[in-house]
Amino acid sequence: MAAADNNSNSNSHSHSNSNSSSKPKIATGSAGYVLEDVPHLTDYIPHLPTYSNPLQDNPAYSVVKQYFVNVDDTVAQKIVVHKNSPRGTHFRRAGPRQRVYFESDDVHACIVTCGGLCPGLNTVIREIVCGLHHMYGVKKVLGIDGGYRGFYARNTVPLTPKVVNDIHKRGGTILGTSRGGHDTSKIVDSIQDRGINQVYIIGGDGTQKGASVIFEEIRRRGLKVAVAGIPKTIDNDIPVIDKSFGFDTAVEEAQRAINAAHVESESFENGIGVVKLMGRYSGFIAMHATLASRDVDCCLIPESPFYLEGPGGLFEFIEKRLRENGHMVLVIAEGAGQDLLSESIQSLDKQDASGNKLLQDVGLWISQKIKDHFSKQNKMVINLKYIDPTYMIRAIPSNASDNVYCTLLAQSAVHGAMAGYTGFTVGPVNGRHSYIPFYRIIEKQNNVVITDRMWARLLSSTNQPSFLSAKDIIEDMKEEELSTQMVDEMKYSVDNLEKKVISYTC
Repeated sequence: MAAADNNSNSNSHSHSNSNSSSKPKIATGSAGYVLEDVPHLTDYIPHLPTYSNPLQDNPAYSVVKQYFVNVDDTVAQKIVVHKNSPRGTHFRRAGPRQRVYFESDDVHACIVTCGGLCPGLNTVIREIVCGLHHMYGVKKVLGIDGGYRGFYARNTVPLTPKVVNDIHKRGGTILGTSRGGHDTSKIVDSIQDRGINQVYIIGGDGTQKGASVIFEEIRRRGLKVAVAGIPKTIDNDIPVIDKSFGFDTAVEEAQRAINAAHVESESFENGIGVVKLMGRYSGFIAMHATLASRDVDCCLIPESPFYLEGPGGLFEFIEKRLRENGHMVLVIAEGAGQDLLSESIQSLDKQDASGNKLLQDVGLWISQKIKDHFSKQNKMVINLKYIDPTYMIRAIPSNASDNVYCTLLAQSAVHGAMAGYTGFTVGPVNGRHSYIPFYRIIEKQNNVVITDRMWARLLSSTNQPSFLSAKDIIEDMKEEELSTQMVDEMKYSVDNLEKKVISYTC
C-alpha cells in the first residue's frame, strides 16, 4: 500500500505547506458526507516509505479477523438522524493500519502529563509504553518529568514495561505534572535534539491547545515527528468525545462524600450536608453523582443559574425540605453560583498557570449563607456539615471501567502515531474510537444542557425547583437552536413554567 493511500487525500481541501499553519482537512462525499480528517506526516513530507505492520506477525492477533482498520473507515458524529438528513460530520476511525510509517528500531517516543491530577493517568502511561513495546517492538520510550517545562528544564525518565508494570495501581502520575511552562521553541528544540519522533501528550483542553501549537511548529520545521494527544479532564468538559477518562472513577468516589453528608445530616435535627464537587465550568460530576446517589435533595451546577432568597429560591426550598424530612443534602459544583459569589465577595479575576479563572470557594460561601439565613430567621436551629472531597477524588487510582477505557485510548494513540497520523486527539465518538483534529477539541467546552433529558431526570429525582425564569429558559433554548414554536410555548405561561420545563425535556 502506498503512503498516500493511508492518508486518504482524495477530495481534500487541505493546502498545507511548511510555511503556514495547517488548514483543516475536509473531505466530502455523497449525501452530505463530511470527513474532518486529521493531519498526516505525508502532508508536509512527501514520498515517505511505508513498512508492514509488525502486528501481522504477532501471535496474539493471529486469530483476529479483519484486525486492520480499512483506510476508508470513518465514524459518524451524530447517529440519531431522520431519513432525509445529510450523512453529516465524520472522523477517521482509530486502530492499526496494514502499513506503518515508522520502523520499530527507529522509534524514539516520549510521554508527558500536564495540568491537574486525574484518575487513570498512570494507566494511560503504562499502556502507551506496553503498547509500543509489545505490539510494535519499540524499545526507546522516555517520560518527560514535570509537564511541558520538563522538556527543557528537567530530567527524563526511561520507561520500560518493567518500570511501568504496577503503576496503574497508584494515583497521580509517576512522571509528575505542572501547569503552564509552555515554551514552544524550547520544547520543539528539545524534541529535535533528543531525536524524538513520537510525542504523546496527556492533558486537558489547555494542554491540547499546547499540543496543537507544538504540532504546528514541528510541521513548520518539516520534522518527521508524530504528535498524539490523549484528552484528560476529570470534569468531562472536552467536546466531541463521549466522555473523558477518570470521570467514572470521580463519580464513583464522590458517592462516599455524599453518603457521609447524608449520614451526618440524618443524624441531627435539621441536619444539612453540603458537598462541593469538581466542575469548574461543567456540572457533569455533580449531576451524575446526584443521580447515582438518590440521597441528594438539591444539585447546583454552573450551567443552571439559581438564586437564594424569595419565592422559589434556594432558602425557601431548604426550609421546605427540612420541614418535610428533617434533613437534606446539597451538592454543589465548584463553578456554580460564581456570579452570586462575586457580588458579595470582591472578585480578583485572577487565573492559574493553565489560564483557568481562579474561582472563589462556593462551598464555604453557600454554607455560611445558609447559616446566616437561618440564624436571622430564628425559625429553626440547623446543623450544617460541609465536605470538600476534591483532592481525595483526584488522587485515587482509576476504577475497572476507567482502566479498560485508558487502555483503549493509549493503544489507539499508538496505532495512530505508527500509521503516520499527527496533530490529533484520540477518543470515543458514539462508542467508536476515532482520531479527532486538535481544533475540534479546543474550540469549545462540553457543558450540561439544562433543556436536555438528563437534567430533567435529575430534577425529577431530587424534586428541586429549576430556579429558572421564563427568560432563562427561552435564552437557553435559543442557544440550542430550538424552534420558534417551542420558544413561544415557553413564553405562554410563566405561572406553569416549572411543569413545562419537565414536560418539554421529558
